[in-house]
Amino acid sequence: MLRFIALSGTTGVTENLYLYETDKEMVVLDCGIGFPDLEMPGVDLVIPDFSYVVKNSHKLRGIILSQGHEDHIGSLPFLLRDLWSKKNKTQIWGAALVREFLEYKFKDYAIPRDSYKINVFNPEKDSFFVGQFKVSPFRVTHSVPDTVGFLIEAEGKRIMHVPEHKMDQESVDGMSFDISRAKALAQDGVLALMLDCLGANQSGFTPSGVPIEENLFKISRNAKGAIFMSAMSSSIGRFQQMINVANRLGRKVVFVGRSIIEKAKSAHKLGYLKYLDDNIVELRNVGKYSREKLVYIIAGCYGQIGSSVYRVSLNEEDRVKVKNGDVFIFSANPAPPYSKESQDFVIDELIDKGVDVHYYDLHENLHVSGHGYQEDIKALINIAKPKYLVPTGGTIRHMSAFEKLVVSMGKPSKSVFKLKPGDSIEFKDGYAVLGKKIKVKEVMVHGLGIGDIGKTVLKHRTLLGKQGVVVIAIKADKKGKILGFPEIVSRGFVFEGISSGLLNDSVQRLLKHLRYKNGMNAKAIKEETVKFLENHFYQVTARSPMIIPVVVEV
Repeated sequence: MLRFIALSGTTGVTENLYLYETDKEMVVLDCGIGFPDLEMPGVDLVIPDFSYVVKNSHKLRGIILSQGHEDHIGSLPFLLRDLWSKKNKTQIWGAALVREFLEYKFKDYAIPRDSYKINVFNPEKDSFFVGQFKVSPFRVTHSVPDTVGFLIEAEGKRIMHVPEHKMDQESVDGMSFDISRAKALAQDGVLALMLDCLGANQSGFTPSGVPIEENLFKISRNAKGAIFMSAMSSSIGRFQQMINVANRLGRKVVFVGRSIIEKAKSAHKLGYLKYLDDNIVELRNVGKYSREKLVYIIAGCYGQIGSSVYRVSLNEEDRVKVKNGDVFIFSANPAPPYSKESQDFVIDELIDKGVDVHYYDLHENLHVSGHGYQEDIKALINIAKPKYLVPTGGTIRHMSAFEKLVVSMGKPSKSVFKLKPGDSIEFKDGYAVLGKKIKVKEVMVHGLGIGDIGKTVLKHRTLLGKQGVVVIAIKADKKGKILGFPEIVSRGFVFEGISSGLLNDSVQRLLKHLRYKNGMNAKAIKEETVKFLENHFYQVTARSPMIIPVVVEV
């Protein structure tokens, strides 16, 4: 029996992590991060729940990776740490650019070199074994070079898994979908096809990104000051277009932001990003050049807090300043969850400083999706001719649109498995059925803490942010008699200088209430204090601050 498990990556666009498992062996496909939503204050990242993988690490034969985007590789350092605690040396397979990205990432996270081995494959011709699993990669078009799909064979079953793709044959990085190899791999039949459904609501084919270079040039050619351009830090093809524009304008290029600097170096090393060393100016040397001779390629296209774009928009970056008349081009639409609010914020800040900003609302064709639209999806289905289909990489609405698309092609709706995190499929005797569900949870990373906060902590953080906090200290003797007048302090609830009367009145009312219930122990005093003040403050202010009672027994 062969089992497929979607630990995450089916309902939230990011956090891709999938398992292929037999009775004795297991392979992980992709291991990405997610991003905090608006109800996760203070959270830096969201990562998949690795519990099942770690628990069954004796079966793990390796990890295969489809591409270098963070939502496919970003959680690997966290998984490797967990596996290393089991003294496992993890085998990893990826294309050349993925290896370069990982080497930098593992160094940044201080992952011991003896805890992993990266094996590089050539997607144009290689097949390899990961334990008993035969894996055959093939190149697909996406927004980062060296993106692949896989044909996976085990237990006599053949599964095609393409986490992200579009059928573009004019890819800006020169790495187009290898249709002939995909057809050759699929010719003996495919039992199931796992594929990207994020574009299932969009008609037609996903447009080519080739025209974007000319659009960048048209905007930039009349710029009098500095030019700033931003895209996802792994969009190597887009960076090549930006460099080409800078060369046409006779300007030097400055990479800003650690992620862009390192990924540009990795792509240049492999020949995927072409430029002469003389074309590039290091950030520390920008003072030697006049502003009208520079193009900044800057990280943080979604305006993430702390990113280079964010700091520049607020004038918090010492070496990079925007001025009235500069041009700023966002070659990225705010597609990831919750990215629109942050991107809109930095756009407004830049416009307010007199910068000529070009962004998604202006519809100037500065970005194309790396995900296939309906015709791209149908083309891949026609190549694979699968018996069963599993949409991944989207949300519930995208899976629903995918199912309707498949039905429109004449396939039965029961051939589509719409999985939620932890759901599994068992393949046996040529059929697929839903298998056992694996219990998973959201694992949040904040600072050095991993998985040590949950819904209760987030609820408290949200309450503090929205309603504030009131701390009240009460003295009582061992018999529960209240001594003296309690001290009360509020933060984020009311301004004490103005509302001291409200707080003092609340304490007097609370004292009367507690003395009426004389003889309570410390625990009961705390419970009554919270209950009384929550009710009183809501009646008076229509707000519900967090109440923290401190009872001191004397």
